[in-house]
Amino acid sequence: MRSGAILVPCCLLAGGVARYLCRMKPLHLTGDEPFFIVLNTGSGRDDASDVQATIQRVLDEAGRRYTLMPVHDGRQLPAMAQEAVARAREQGGIVVAAGGDGTLSAVAQTVLSSGLPFGILPQGTFNYFGRTYGIAQDTELATRCLLAAQPQPVQVGLVNDRLFLINASLGLYPQLLEDREAYKQRYGRSRLVAVWSALVTLARAHRQLTVQLEHAGQVRTLRTPTIVVGNNELQLEQIGIAESAALQQGQLVAMGVRPVGTWALYGLVLRGWLSRLGDADHVFSFGFEHLTVRVSRTKRRIKVALDGEIHWLDAPLEFRVSDQPLQLLVPPPSLRAERV
Repeated sequence: MRSGAILVPCCLLAGGVARYLCRMKPLHLTGDEPFFIVLNTGSGRDDASDVQATIQRVLDEAGRRYTLMPVHDGRQLPAMAQEAVARAREQGGIVVAAGGDGTLSAVAQTVLSSGLPFGILPQGTFNYFGRTYGIAQDTELATRCLLAAQPQPVQVGLVNDRLFLINASLGLYPQLLEDREAYKQRYGRSRLVAVWSALVTLARAHRQLTVQLEHAGQVRTLRTPTIVVGNNELQLEQIGIAESAALQQGQLVAMGVRPVGTWALYGLVLRGWLSRLGDADHVFSFGFEHLTVRVSRTKRRIKVALDGEIHWLDAPLEFRVSDQPLQLLVPPPSLRAERV
């Protein structure tokens, strides 16, 4: 099933990736570092008590030191992440995030500047970030793989210094996410519910944004219902965006849709399912290192979705790749899950 983005080794590498990765000294773990696990009990597809019990059982059986740090209110995530980082620094430990995409992104925001190793136990619906690096959605498998994982520097995107792992968007896509969350609260978390809510949202989508895009010394103005900036190769490949290879060159990928009607939007949804979105005449996409987005008739703040969470950011929006990569714990090849 395709995503909710419905419209949607080091010094030998060339370009931005080489500049970016060579700044980091490789980390190597001994295998006895304590885990500080920020667990969002309000996110994810599984029961939080079952997730917690599974994590405890696997780590207890392995004799690994850990501290579970449950968060019952998403607004507490930044503070709990800061506490986890402080304790990991003091004890030479690892920060782990357990939850959906928004939880992983929120904790990574705090971990990034610390340079600490970062582990994930994905609980989201689509799990694009974890799947890209072979990290299973199954909590038991992911926890067992965490024990054998080693840090690998991975690229993250920034918009006005706010981190995103998968994508950032404005316009119609944030509305899709808000409606999807409302449907999930009512009907449960599943990919079918996510797709159905998107179809309903598209049926009443009429507003167009007038945006000014500035990159590579060029400025262009256009009208579009949405702008999405991607940082996940797997997601871009699955919806059929050819510029996904730009991520390997240390770039991000911008995507948008020219003004179209409801039936044309439904057609784009189908193309995304068939991995052919990039072939559509109404879709544009390009790779970039730095992009400035200005929205006409906007005051000081713009609604932006970052990895499925809604934020209000100051205008204009400045997109770029972080100078510092995230030190993500990645399982060894023999333990990696398939990316399907």
